[in-house]
Amino acid sequence: MPDLQVYSRQGCHLCELLIEELLPLVHGTLVVEVRDIDSRPDWRAKFDVRVPVVEYQGRVICQYRLDRAAISDLLDSLSGASGD
Repeated sequence: MPDLQVYSRQGCHLCELLIEELLPLVHGTLVVEVRDIDSRPDWRAKFDVRVPVVEYQGRVICQYRLDRAAISDLLDSLSGASGD
């Protein structure tokens, strides 16, 4: 299963909310890897006040709030790719 990265930080209410809403949407299709931006200086420098950020293969899917349409588009593209 492909990985979806969520850049977040501890104590971030928006991060917690996004993850809570995201998990059921991608269950069984994508593995969600939550990355604490404060655990690495490069992530903190890149994302600092932008969290949460959802990335797939280096491409930002959404930030600050869950974009259900963008997640749906990603899932559709993955199901189309696997059907080829």
